[in-house]
Amino acid sequence: MKKKKLALHWKILIGMVLGIAYGLITVNFDMEGFTSDWIKPFGTIFINLLKLIAVPLILFSLVSGIANLKDISKLSRMGLKTLSMYILTTVIAVSLGLFLVNIIDPGSSFPKNEQQVLEQHYGSEISKKQQDAASVKDDSPLKFLVDMVPENLTNAMSENSSMLQVIFFAIFLGISIILLPESTTEPVTRFFVSMNSVILKMIDLIMEFAPVGVFALLGNIIVEMKGDSALFTSLGLYAFTVILGLMILIFIVYPIFLKLFTKIKYRDFYKGIVPAQMLAFSTSSSAATLPVTMDCCEKKLNISNDVTSFVLPIGATINMDGTSLYQAVAAVFIASAFGMDLNLGQQLTIVLTATLASIGSAAVPGAGIVMLVIVLTAIGVPTEGIALIFAVDRPLDMIRTVVNVTGDSTIAAIIHRSEIRNGNI
Repeated sequence: MKKKKLALHWKILIGMVLGIAYGLITVNFDMEGFTSDWIKPFGTIFINLLKLIAVPLILFSLVSGIANLKDISKLSRMGLKTLSMYILTTVIAVSLGLFLVNIIDPGSSFPKNEQQVLEQHYGSEISKKQQDAASVKDDSPLKFLVDMVPENLTNAMSENSSMLQVIFFAIFLGISIILLPESTTEPVTRFFVSMNSVILKMIDLIMEFAPVGVFALLGNIIVEMKGDSALFTSLGLYAFTVILGLMILIFIVYPIFLKLFTKIKYRDFYKGIVPAQMLAFSTSSSAATLPVTMDCCEKKLNISNDVTSFVLPIGATINMDGTSLYQAVAAVFIASAFGMDLNLGQQLTIVLTATLASIGSAAVPGAGIVMLVIVLTAIGVPTEGIALIFAVDRPLDMIRTVVNVTGDSTIAAIIHRSEIRNGNI
């Protein structure tokens, strides 16, 4: 009798548990140097493999997905529905964050002496984030549209932070294929479809290494956080507010969307995307998790490739529900910690700015911090205040990435059901 193979999500879970346990043991036995030299590199290799495959995945999956639609009207219809749903969930996430942070008000109890300590501790990191944000806030309101169009495809494909440009080119190429006679484009379409299958096989091979990569990533994170553990007490209420909002999105908002717009039971949905959620938690990167998210949606949730290859790559770039909620909570928390009361107009500005900032935001670890600086600047809150949340940002980044991936998958399921209902699949 053939022995049953352990499912991938269980392997990843085991890697997570062992990584956390190893990190705690390492801290107690003063083995930080060993971890940095001999454990961390395996996590870096795993992340590099995922980044390596991200651009080819987006290019080949989007082009093959659009080319297979064979109808420009279908593309425009699916695109409009996708963008509308992404914007809707982002606005809901920001509004939920503002509601919770105003009710709980974690900033009112923040110790004033801790502000100075944190600002000194994270001074160099704050300066870098401010410089990154400064180059964005002075731009034209339409700068994000300009940035979507690459002047050089090779340069765009060489940077994972330029995903939106790759997506633009892929959509442009896919539309051009649709507009030409099928007899002319058939060899090109066959090439992209074939290459997409090859990329997916590469993803399967990379995921065999996932448990080891997750172990190394989490083990190293525990070691790096040890020096800031004392700060968690004073920031606990802020972290609780963010986590509460993220949990409401995952366990209330998304299940309601699934109930209203699909026939998928939420238990089956979450069971299907568990591997993607665990990888999102480990990597803090929607882009790095994209290959697994697509694989889970197609194989576990039976969402068509036409939908996943179009909806998910776009979602990984512009749909940041978890990040948007966090920005709303963090902005009000920082303002309150500095003794500033935000009026209704300023809080509505947070909704607009956080929603727009999520479009084109790099789907990589820490990108939310740069976007937060832009939000703080828009409402007149000192950007130095981001020092107040640096200590707990990494674990919260891990959780909000899970929400980002879950939101993308939810919208993919909704679009799939809509296409079936309209007889397009």
